[in-house]
Amino acid sequence: MERSYWINSLALIILIFSSSINFISAIEKTSIAFIRTSCGLTTYPTLCFNSLSSKAGAIQTSPKLLAQTALSVSLDTTITTSSSMVKLSKVHGMTPRQVAAMKDCMELLSDSVYQMKKSLKEMNQPSSKDFGLVMSDIQTWVSSALTDEDTCSEGFANDPKMKNVVRGKIVNVVHLTSNALGLINSYASLHR
Repeated sequence: MERSYWINSLALIILIFSSSINFISAIEKTSIAFIRTSCGLTTYPTLCFNSLSSKAGAIQTSPKLLAQTALSVSLDTTITTSSSMVKLSKVHGMTPRQVAAMKDCMELLSDSVYQMKKSLKEMNQPSSKDFGLVMSDIQTWVSSALTDEDTCSEGFANDPKMKNVVRGKIVNVVHLTSNALGLINSYASLHR
């Protein structure tokens, strides 16, 4: 009798565990489908999905969490790119014009980081203010960050080789920020 009790208990535990795994798998599939559909509305859908799908468990099907996560990924990438640009700026043999353009670029990236941090902080606040006003501010700040990033390589207009090097480092940041802005706009439109 005791042996049969343990076998039945073990079978019940396995059944519960298996059901939990299937439930979690269903939630994850739903979350991934939500991310794929949402990213389909962005300018760079493949990059959007690839940068966010690993965070499906945290995002689930929340447009707010999706927008916040996209902004966070863009911020992290901008910080990393900014560090890379600092290293690039220390390369010997740069002309004074290249040094000045690099300094401008680093300032623009620094401003972009500031704008995104401000946006992320505001998105993480409990909504005690006017939602429309808060989202308008966030959209403005992220749009400004995107402009700063995109402008970064313009200082190298007369230096195609250096412009390509800088643009190669910046393009991913620009695309991620564009996607984040698209998802923020989508989230904001849900409350109009």
